[in-house]
Amino acid sequence: MRSICLLRLSALGDATHVVPLVRTLRRAWPEADLTWIIGKGEFKLLEGLDGVRFEVYDKNAGLKGMFDLRKRFAGRRFDALLQMQVAARANLLSAFVPAVRRIGYDRSRSKDLHGLFIDERIPDRPGIHVLDAIGSFCEPLGLKQTEVVWDLPVPDEARAWAQAQWPEDGRPSLLISPCSSHTLRNWRADRYAAVADHAAAQGWRIVLCGGRSALERDTADAIVAAMRAPALDLVGKDTLKQLPALLERADLVMAPDSGPMHIANAMGTKVLGLHAASNPPRSGPYSDRTFCVDRYDDAARKYLGKPASALKWGTKIEYEGVMDLVTVDDAVAAFERYRQSR
Repeated sequence: MRSICLLRLSALGDATHVVPLVRTLRRAWPEADLTWIIGKGEFKLLEGLDGVRFEVYDKNAGLKGMFDLRKRFAGRRFDALLQMQVAARANLLSAFVPAVRRIGYDRSRSKDLHGLFIDERIPDRPGIHVLDAIGSFCEPLGLKQTEVVWDLPVPDEARAWAQAQWPEDGRPSLLISPCSSHTLRNWRADRYAAVADHAAAQGWRIVLCGGRSALERDTADAIVAAMRAPALDLVGKDTLKQLPALLERADLVMAPDSGPMHIANAMGTKVLGLHAASNPPRSGPYSDRTFCVDRYDDAARKYLGKPASALKWGTKIEYEGVMDLVTVDDAVAAFERYRQSR
């Protein structure tokens, strides 16, 4: 392989799942030209990743942006395009990428006419994590992803910023990133507050982090208002380059199924994941789910009338109130599992 194009625009968590594939391809072909078509926010997170050239596509640019991308590729033809996103926009965008081979998902994962834009498919393996599915895109090229390595690009100044946010005083830190972009995956603020107060009573520092959206600001304000203990509120104060450094510095990160959950995992931090709307073996923290709360089967039985084992792999149960199946006691028990393991 002399040149490979990877197409994965979003989201933040899935972008981190692509990084180990980049490492696998680079180990196999150190001199190959690797180009990744990526979204704007995801580029801000991964800018500086060694061994890959980024082409940023703004989703708001529509067809004009697709034609602009085609112009950027004038005179080039990739040996292979790895089309790792099945959404309609990404499928159409892939048609503007000149490539000899066009590799996409197996039929069970295909949607939005994905099959019309590819001519090869990855193996159909139900029951695997999203990261492993993405990793299998190297298999039609004759490779196998046998190890998972992230090494996300985190500048020294980002780590210095994270280091300056609280003192090294020996207190462990619970960092709460309360919001997913899928709002039905989000937990109630008063429940976060109850777990935070429990941790604070054990001598832990509580830190809140999140983006600049109104939802994240309102959620953080509600958590702080419901807490008895103080919390360090960093919501809206970090950049996407500083976020990995902040998550790395925490002892434990509590979050729903979201980008920060997967970034924390990639940085080597343990995660207390809150799951009911999505299946943790498929989309939970890849490295260690020991400290996660799993109410996915309860959600399947309540909202779909069947056990999780009877659902198609990847089924999301994003119903109003589904996250109420995760109780404060569930999360406190997960926190205590981590505390006893220290």
